[in-house]
Amino acid sequence: MFQIKKILFPVDFSSRVRGAVAYVEALAGRFDAEIILLHVIEPPAYNDSLSEESGIEASEFDRFFGADLKYLRVQRLVEYGEAARKIVERAAELSVDLIMMPTQGLGTFRRLILGSSTAKVLHDAECPVWTGVHLEDSPPLDAIYCRKILCAVDLQAASGLVLDWAHQMAAEYQAELTLLHVTPENGSARPPRNGREETAAQTAARAKLDELLKAAGAHAVIRVDSGEPAKTVAAVAREASSDLVVIGRRVAPGDSGRLEANAYAIIRQSPCPVVSV
Repeated sequence: MFQIKKILFPVDFSSRVRGAVAYVEALAGRFDAEIILLHVIEPPAYNDSLSEESGIEASEFDRFFGADLKYLRVQRLVEYGEAARKIVERAAELSVDLIMMPTQGLGTFRRLILGSSTAKVLHDAECPVWTGVHLEDSPPLDAIYCRKILCAVDLQAASGLVLDWAHQMAAEYQAELTLLHVTPENGSARPPRNGREETAAQTAARAKLDELLKAAGAHAVIRVDSGEPAKTVAAVAREASSDLVVIGRRVAPGDSGRLEANAYAIIRQSPCPVVSV
């Protein structure tokens, strides 16, 4: 069921976190949600000395955020251990509805693409996760909008849940919703023998998207584009001036892992924040 009553906001006192504050404040204010600030102190490496950070107190949150969160309900937690594991554990223990955390880093491997903690949280968390890149340059609170939402689905079993989350979010903000599916581009692993096959594939996808909308009781602009999924989702989000992208990150039960194959790349390339459901 869609609701945002508790938001877990991991805090490492970085510029990326500072940039995400306005987004957290905007969502919490809109939904009258409690914000749970969580700072995790990880054990030092074998060749490091214990950091002064180990003595951090809850008041450090107030010094870092200043007056930004003063009108909202805020809980402050300091934990010791491995960051991603503690974030996932607290999210489950406190029945959190949404985890909001910025991403970091680029590279070839999973832990370098999004930062190891973010990647692990995306993989292990049961609740939706909000992520954003380049948040050091994020807009101020009064310039944050949610007027256009792009929901990208792969037409697998979880697509209905992804659309429902996006639909409920769009209804709350009275935002324009676009429902997108990306089919393989011509020249992919199994290219069509003629143009009619590609057209048939897109027509079939459009029919399935229409069925999803009817099942969810939702209204949206339907788009079926072809290409590489992450690049195409990012391009459509940019073209439509989307304020939020909603995707799935789960695969069918029994498959290895739960992170949808293109989720990392979509998050990394998206021009706006992404919620993975």
